[in-house]
Amino acid sequence: MSESSRPCKNCHKRTIAKDEETWNLVCKSCGIVQDFDNYDPQIGGITGAVGTYVRHGSAGSGSVYNYKESKDYHAKILIDDLMSQLGLSNKSSDVRGMLYEITEGEFGQGRWFEVCIGACAYVLMRKDSKPISIVKVAEIVKCDIYELGRMVYRVVDFLDIKLPEFDIINSFEHYIKEAPIFSGVEEDIKGRMLKQGVFLVQCLVKWYVTTGRRPLPVVAAVLVFAAQLNQVDLTIEDVAEELQVAVVTCKLRYKELLERLVKVARGLPWGEDVTVKNIMKHAPFVIQYMELKSMSKNSDKRKSFKDVGVDLDYLIDDFLSNGNVVDIKSDSQYFQMDPSLSIESPNRFQISQECLAMIYTKIKNQVSVLESANSRYSKERETKSTYDWWQGESEMSKKLLVKQILEKDVGLSTTPPSFDRGCSANERRKAKIKAAKCRIHKTMYPSDAGSIDKIEQCPVEHVNGGKKRRRKMKVDVDWEDFIIETLLLHQVEEEEIEKGYYKALLDLHVFNY
Repeated sequence: MSESSRPCKNCHKRTIAKDEETWNLVCKSCGIVQDFDNYDPQIGGITGAVGTYVRHGSAGSGSVYNYKESKDYHAKILIDDLMSQLGLSNKSSDVRGMLYEITEGEFGQGRWFEVCIGACAYVLMRKDSKPISIVKVAEIVKCDIYELGRMVYRVVDFLDIKLPEFDIINSFEHYIKEAPIFSGVEEDIKGRMLKQGVFLVQCLVKWYVTTGRRPLPVVAAVLVFAAQLNQVDLTIEDVAEELQVAVVTCKLRYKELLERLVKVARGLPWGEDVTVKNIMKHAPFVIQYMELKSMSKNSDKRKSFKDVGVDLDYLIDDFLSNGNVVDIKSDSQYFQMDPSLSIESPNRFQISQECLAMIYTKIKNQVSVLESANSRYSKERETKSTYDWWQGESEMSKKLLVKQILEKDVGLSTTPPSFDRGCSANERRKAKIKAAKCRIHKTMYPSDAGSIDKIEQCPVEHVNGGKKRRRKMKVDVDWEDFIIETLLLHQVEEEEIEKGYYKALLDLHVFNY
């Protein structure tokens, strides 16, 4: 033990020595250990034994991660964790490769990197045509769907990837087969719901219900309708929660589906009695009618006679064009028709009632033969259960291209809802322009305000007050009417005002006048 010249803190004697075992300073007189005598600032590296001192960044026996290696390690852990929550653990390496290319091998840390991982996962699944909801990804990444959407756009743009369009049919099939809410449904019912749902989804594509809309609410609406059609207890709230979409949007798409089915029902004999409230009662007949219409070939009109496949005019032409002479007995006499008469000019001869009756009998016999040969129209179908109205033989029950869907006839041809709203808005603006011109004319020419023609152009309400009848002018104006009046006073063309681009017209004709 070597001695030191510093005094002891207890006895103040200079009898302090260093212990060779612990390297602490100890007073020989009183035996008190001095404070902080073994402090080592460790300047220039660690000289002590391995494991004696703890340093940040060490891993294992003396190995040390630098900043880049530590960042890559934590990035890998984060990617594996998020991909596991998405149920895509087998795609972690692919996502890591995409991120390596995007960040040029640097990866990253922070909030933006988590959003980028979710965007890469979504792009990868869309690229493989696998159904995945951007709402689900945003929920797991804990970000807003719009923020995730912007990141998806940046990833697609940087990697120069062309994403395929959202496959709504594939998404519908996925939820029918994999969603837990359908786990208790029997397989035969689930298979029938699958075909019916694919049929209805493609009908909605033909009716432009999916155009410019989010696809999952449409899928939810069809899932609910197919479930109700097959007596499966399922609410629209349950489906919306499963698909993670807004309940209000699902109800709007469901209402649009019912409204279009009501329009299709107008083609049935009792179609005028079908409404949105009772459409479910008539749905089997409506969908069967749609299925038969989709199976008919529009290019050959001779294959449609009361959905049997016979054309009345064609059979009459064929009957009259037969090489044999037709003999018909009437009043103990025979009427003979010359087969040389041309069918192309039927006005050259007159057919008696007996001849028409015989033609009708022959046609009726042929139709009855076809009906007996066709299982769809056999009498046995009348005794079957309520589920047997569905055939599933139409091509619309299978996945088709958009071009093929548009060529099919399902009993209703309609225009996109946005186009209809645009037309109604255009008509409304026309009426406002007409009323604004009337108000301007009355203000500028008060003497003509009482003319009959001008009064007919303005909105007039007749009010009956007791025995007297008086005319009361009722003009409701709003901000749009004032803007239209301003534009008309600045001599803007009516055709331009009808388009509704008020801000651009005001900037062009009013504020820069």
